[in-house]
Amino acid sequence: MTAQVLDGVATAAAVKAEIAVRVAALREKGVVPGLGTLLVGDDPASRSYVAGKHRDCAEVGIESIRVDLPATASAADIRSAIRQLNESDAVTGYIIQLPLPKGIDENAMLELMDPDKDADGLHPTNLGRLVLGVEGELDSPLPCTPAGVVEMLQRHDIPLSGRHVVVVGRGLTVGRPLGLLLTRKGLDATVTLTHSRTTDLAEEVRRADIVVAAVGVPGLIAADWVKPGAAVLDVGITRVENPETGRAKLTGDVAPGVAEVAGWLSPVPGGVGPMTRAMLIHNVVTAAERAAR
Repeated sequence: MTAQVLDGVATAAAVKAEIAVRVAALREKGVVPGLGTLLVGDDPASRSYVAGKHRDCAEVGIESIRVDLPATASAADIRSAIRQLNESDAVTGYIIQLPLPKGIDENAMLELMDPDKDADGLHPTNLGRLVLGVEGELDSPLPCTPAGVVEMLQRHDIPLSGRHVVVVGRGLTVGRPLGLLLTRKGLDATVTLTHSRTTDLAEEVRRADIVVAAVGVPGLIAADWVKPGAAVLDVGITRVENPETGRAKLTGDVAPGVAEVAGWLSPVPGGVGPMTRAMLIHNVVTAAERAAR
């Protein structure tokens, strides 16, 4: 068996085409969605991520508002930038690019954001709404990677209701909110959330109809851990340097041999990553639509 590819690039392109139509409709009403980004420091990976988000905006007609601060920025400097983004009429949604420099309390900074402009869906208010929102429409932004995982599965007609999903990783941006999202009424998956202290992780994964790996450990999910025909989504991203060339490449949590066992497999790169970015701009446009009501 060779797994069918969950092509995040193509799927994200379809999502962005739909978003572009929504943006055009807003512009006809005089509403211009705008994505703000707050970047602190000179981390190359963070700069690359932010640049990619602004390229996505340009593709669909969303305005870009960049706020870049030096790595020496104080907590007061960052708080001031957050206040400006909260108050800007041009910004319908924004993100604080993580990680922030050492010594800066990330959670405290996230709490200062206007929840209605929280494009990443990580403000405590929005996460709380996800906890409370067991059924019905959620009138708040969802965390982008969990939303991207669900969108990917649904657009490939991979059923979730009654299926056993094993999520490997309990982080704030993926594991914990994904478990909440998948167990909402209407999706109705049965979720096992695993982590570094899980006893016999391999056996837990073997029972899964769908595996979502999000720990950042290259090749952790081995082929003999996976049930034949399972859908495997690789969210882990680690930069691994080739000792011969000195160049780094992106490597996921799923070992190459899984492609011969799984029924569906998302690659790294080109899998969930593009979907995460697509859901970010979806959140920005949804916030603009909500404000225009």
